[in-house]
Amino acid sequence: MGTQDTDDMKSSVHLKDQDDESYNDDKRRAEQKAIDDWLPITSSRNAKWYYAAFHNVTAMVGAGVLSLPYAMSNLGWGPGVVILILSWVITLYTLWQMVQMHEMVPGKRFDRYHELGQEAFGEKLGLYIVVPQQLICEVGVNIVYMVTGGKSLKKFHETVCEDCEKIKTSYFIMIFASVHFILSHLPNFNSISGVSLAAAVMSLTYSTIAWTASINKGMQQNVQYGYKGTTPTQTTFNFLTALGDVAFAYAGHNVVLEIQATIPSTPEKPSKGPMWKGVVVAYIVVALCYFPVALIGYYMFGNEVADNILISLEKPKWLIAAANMFVVIHVIGSYQIYAIPVFDMIETLLVKKLRFKPTWYLRFISRNIYVALTMFVGITFPFFGGLLGFFGGFAFAPTTYFLPCIMWLAIYKPKKFSLSWCTNWICIFFGLCLMILSPIGGLQNIIKQAKNYKFYN
Repeated sequence: MGTQDTDDMKSSVHLKDQDDESYNDDKRRAEQKAIDDWLPITSSRNAKWYYAAFHNVTAMVGAGVLSLPYAMSNLGWGPGVVILILSWVITLYTLWQMVQMHEMVPGKRFDRYHELGQEAFGEKLGLYIVVPQQLICEVGVNIVYMVTGGKSLKKFHETVCEDCEKIKTSYFIMIFASVHFILSHLPNFNSISGVSLAAAVMSLTYSTIAWTASINKGMQQNVQYGYKGTTPTQTTFNFLTALGDVAFAYAGHNVVLEIQATIPSTPEKPSKGPMWKGVVVAYIVVALCYFPVALIGYYMFGNEVADNILISLEKPKWLIAAANMFVVIHVIGSYQIYAIPVFDMIETLLVKKLRFKPTWYLRFISRNIYVALTMFVGITFPFFGGLLGFFGGFAFAPTTYFLPCIMWLAIYKPKKFSLSWCTNWICIFFGLCLMILSPIGGLQNIIKQAKNYKFYN
């Protein structure tokens, strides 16, 4: 009898433990869901394919397009055209790979670039490989866009009011940043879709203005297409910087998985279908923006073209003023597209690791600090051309040109010397060359510009 009571007691204790464990699991899942519903990347999954199209256009067709004629002047006709076309093809291919890999494990979605990295390289190594590069890219873009927005505002002011007193670039960067102190509090990608659409339309508009105004201005007298460097060393450095400019121009991959995470997905209708549709439309727009601006801008101005094509264009004044304002509107949207994954990382760290409660004031404080930091760095180091070359090679080449290929090889393991295997290794080789060579030129350019630069001018 006593043994029976003891067994019953053990059984009831065991059942109670199971109930407690089940309750704790349910509680953990509920807490996790509440956090996921709060974090910017996973909080909304009802986006349409055309959201993906204009998010990708906004992410890709940024300030980089305006530096393409300058990049062409340092690359020359032959290498320039080849690198432009190769970059378009390679980055479209690597983007296709990322869209395919988003849901390669049934019932699971890789909503963030680093989650895909963890699947390919392991839990810790994946984080160490992907997160630093992704952060350098996204924070780098935000800093460069602070500078671009400020300089375009300054150019707009000087174009419409020639007799006005000159205002420091630093103040214009602050004015540009003030917009982001407000917009940064929109919670997720879907909430900024209106801003992103306006930015995508602006990118197509100012790109069109850039090449049509170049045609209107006509070919410059004594136009020259030879390299502008006076020595072989300078020509080489300029060539390397231009490689970074091109890499920067094709830099939408850092946010592609995060954009795809906003699209609904079921086993019957996975998100890769609408996402790929959006990507194809975006890449057609990219081609319509990049190739005419790069080729016509270089053809009209030769090696005298400025590092921002709009600076070379002075008339008609109203059109150039409008184009500069369109650039400002575009980089407002583009800044937000690149900032949201950073906000997601910061808020994940604060809520999941440091155990802060997911509240509006936590978001308010963390996002304001981030915007203030990018503004401060942009004001301190506004070397537009050099920044593009340096960040383009150092950070964008890996995440855009060859990291998706390495992940594809690690996960899918295609047969040696098959078409997939060969294609991926060619992309890896091309991307490695970009990563190693272009930061050299960009850094040299920054050092050269910094010699004559006065801080907070």
